Amino acid sequence: MLKQFFIICSGADTDILDNCAIGEQNKYAGIGATVFFTAVMAFIACSYALYTVFDNLFSALTFGFIWGLLIFNLDRFIVSTIKKRNNSIDEIIQASPRIILAIIIAVVISKPLELKIFEKEINQVLLEQKNELTLANQNQIAEQFTPNVEALEANIATLQSQIITKEAEVNALYDVYISEAEGTAGTQLLGKGPVYKEKREKHDAALAELQQLKTDNKAKIEATEAQIAQLKNDYDAQVSSTQPIIDGFDGLMARVNALGELPWLPSLFILLLFLAVETSPIFAKLLSPKGEYDYKLEDAETAVKTWVEQKVSERKLVLQTDQTLNNRIYNDIAEEDELYTYKRKKARELMQLQADAFFKHQKNAL
Repeated sequence: MLKQFFIICSGADTDILDNCAIGEQNKYAGIGATVFFTAVMAFIACSYALYTVFDNLFSALTFGFIWGLLIFNLDRFIVSTIKKRNNSIDEIIQASPRIILAIIIAVVISKPLELKIFEKEINQVLLEQKNELTLANQNQIAEQFTPNVEALEANIATLQSQIITKEAEVNALYDVYISEAEGTAGTQLLGKGPVYKEKREKHDAALAELQQLKTDNKAKIEATEAQIAQLKNDYDAQVSSTQPIIDGFDGLMARVNALGELPWLPSLFILLLFLAVETSPIFAKLLSPKGEYDYKLEDAETAVKTWVEQKVSERKLVLQTDQTLNNRIYNDIAEEDELYTYKRKKARELMQLQADAFFKHQKNAL
């Protein structure tokens, strides 16, 4: 039963092959098994590739099954259309387009399986790429917020500098009126005289201004810091909203590109393996000698061809004979006086009717 199934997969004529030797049947069963298992590998490869795209098992299996059937039909067609001929060059010319198609199919099938075989290595490459993309994304977003944050921080530094400057002024005034009281500077008179009071009042006024400046600048600094905090929150929110896009950077094209970053030799051998599997039925038929099945198939095809050519030739002979007979018959009739007289009479009547009709038409026109 399994052997019969593989023979059907090979595209061979089962009616002819049933009457061939067991070895001939086994050859085509092997070819059919190769076609079948190639279709199975195509189903697995396509299902995995589509699963990485749609992330849905049912859709991946459905389209993978359809793809497997398509590959099965193509392989079966390729193998079944290759026929043994008496000229090796003709066989090679006949097989060339089919070999090219088989190579294309092998490449399409092998690539998704390579992605699955080297999945761990590809994930490592993708992780590195995601990290690079994450850093680049953070830097790009930071470029949008950094100028505003730096401007606000510079404003805070200016406000703090104003306070420091005013504190230095107050401290200097404090030293002046203390030195005046001690008699170490100014009038150099010990005690709290009018000059001391004047300098003390000036210091107290500056101290009040400092307190007011601290209060005003503190409010401004708090407002500015709130703006900075809001910008940082906006930055974090934008980074968080764009990070899922980077995390999802593991689709089919990304994996194919990541596979290209890996050493090429293992991928080459896998591709060569599928090329060998896909083209082996074609080369098996090309390299094997003409067998019993080939002779019987050629006999059946040439029998039909001969029968069709014979029917066409017979129709041509019938047509030529009929034309010859018609020519002789019409030549004999043309020499009869009775036929000549009859046709002359009818021609005369026809011309009279035409003349009467013309006269009637002209009369009505007047």
